[in-house]
Amino acid sequence: MATFYIKRGDTAPALRYALLPETVDLSGASVAFVMDGLGRQPAHVIEARPAVVQYDWQPGDTDRSGLHRAEFEVTYSDGAIETWPNAGYLLVQISEDLG
Repeated sequence: MATFYIKRGDTAPALRYALLPETVDLSGASVAFVMDGLGRQPAHVIEARPAVVQYDWQPGDTDRSGLHRAEFEVTYSDGAIETWPNAGYLLVQISEDLG
């Protein structure tokens, strides 16, 4: 499982994730980011092939410190849905800030 680290209250850096295998093609697809306590949020396709997706944090997204499970959900142009990672979850560690 990959772990992404960010401080409480931060909105950068964005969470960028490469979907494997490299043969995945996101042409015409839409993507959502889903995280414990955050729900489903729109994300972006950065590259269709090889597939790279990104979630840009919004104010309030990182207000709850702790370890959170997350995933990217892709809806292909034919309506099929696939979730990454396929096994387990991305982990998002939101650390307390000092300010």
